[in-house]
Amino acid sequence: MTSPTSEQLLAAHPRASTDPDDRARASVDRSGFIPQSFADGVVFAQDIDDVVLTMKLASEHGVKIVPRGAGTGLAAGSCAQAGEVVLDLSAMNQILSLDPVQGIAVVQPGVINAAVNHAAGEHGLFYAPDPASTAICSIGGNIATNAGGMWCAKYGVTRESVLSLLVVLPDGQLLRTGRRTIKGVAGYDMNALMIGSEGTLGIVVEATLRLRPKPKHTATLVSYFPDEAAAASAASAVIAAGLTPSVLELMDGKTLSAVDSALGTDHHSRGGALLLAQTDGYGAHLEMQALQDAIEPLAAHSELAQDPQHAEALVEARRQAIPSMEKLGTVSICDIGVPRNRLAEAIAGLQRIEAERGVSIFIIAHAADGNLHPIIVVPEGQSITTGSPKAALADMFYLAKELGGTLTGEHGIGLLKQDWLPEEVGETSLQLQRRLRAVFDPQGILNPGKAI
Repeated sequence: MTSPTSEQLLAAHPRASTDPDDRARASVDRSGFIPQSFADGVVFAQDIDDVVLTMKLASEHGVKIVPRGAGTGLAAGSCAQAGEVVLDLSAMNQILSLDPVQGIAVVQPGVINAAVNHAAGEHGLFYAPDPASTAICSIGGNIATNAGGMWCAKYGVTRESVLSLLVVLPDGQLLRTGRRTIKGVAGYDMNALMIGSEGTLGIVVEATLRLRPKPKHTATLVSYFPDEAAAASAASAVIAAGLTPSVLELMDGKTLSAVDSALGTDHHSRGGALLLAQTDGYGAHLEMQALQDAIEPLAAHSELAQDPQHAEALVEARRQAIPSMEKLGTVSICDIGVPRNRLAEAIAGLQRIEAERGVSIFIIAHAADGNLHPIIVVPEGQSITTGSPKAALADMFYLAKELGGTLTGEHGIGLLKQDWLPEEVGETSLQLQRRLRAVFDPQGILNPGKAI
């Protein structure tokens, strides 16, 4: 039953829907989490005025609002339930301007990540944060979680590529953060505070993004190894050699099998684990030679791309890793981070957790920055938030902590990881963050129950 406060908002907003199908679709994301009930309704925002009206009505009536972009989140950060109204921003999907001289694009939050890169590419530019879900994830969602991706080891995560934001606060006020200059230190960094806040402080309705010149040269290599330990050691050898590849991705044997099954490729027949590496810039080929020298003692076989099409085919295997696993059942994607020199220990620990908990764990990793994505796959319909899958998630956190790492590198806390957040950040930090959240949202109406 729809709450009386939600009814008032939904009745007053011209973009609101209470259609059961709309409510069901808007209440879940790609995390595998299924709420016990669905949102009371959905507001499909078309412009900033729709968002402002939503938050003014929500503030007036005390309605809980869950902001949503493309719904590709992996920590249940945009999942909704009864008593809440979803604010869907996916239709705000325009690139408002692009200045190739200044290297700046101004976009709405629903713009798909890949669309920004397509538009930038026409001017010889690119947008650096590129999650594996680049073809389906939105810029607003990327900002909410401070998303990374394959290029982040060299070019930084979302925070390093967002210069300014226009944000609707919980009471409907507009706030402009940051600036269009590359440098600027006037006042507290409100821009950085918003990025990664998981929609708990305000709703991004416009973002000014930093674009970079496309590298003149790129070299791409895929190397196969007898097992994951050898691949992890090779990744550490690359870092120890003082190299900065733009891409250094690891895929374990189980992931290779899933990709082969989905795409008809034969990666797993060549080795028990894979490293995908790219170097770029004027010295791309020289750096790639040094990278090959670093990993050659450990590799069983290597393949250097001969042209851009060949390179894209090699990269595509990595991009299709998670979609390939989703064909096997329900997935729960963790994203622990560890110091880069402890990657092999982390993989060994994950394999131990798999055996002890009796769950199926696939491993992919941004090896250049120590960000692993251990992925639990369970049969369709089985819960990922109870029993062995949840126990395995807890084990993963404690493994990362033991190795000096973190609970989440780029997916955020959402609903799925709250149990372990206090142990990582500490009670003093947690209380300060909660007080800060209350400054922005004293009624507690924006994305309630998420993040902190």
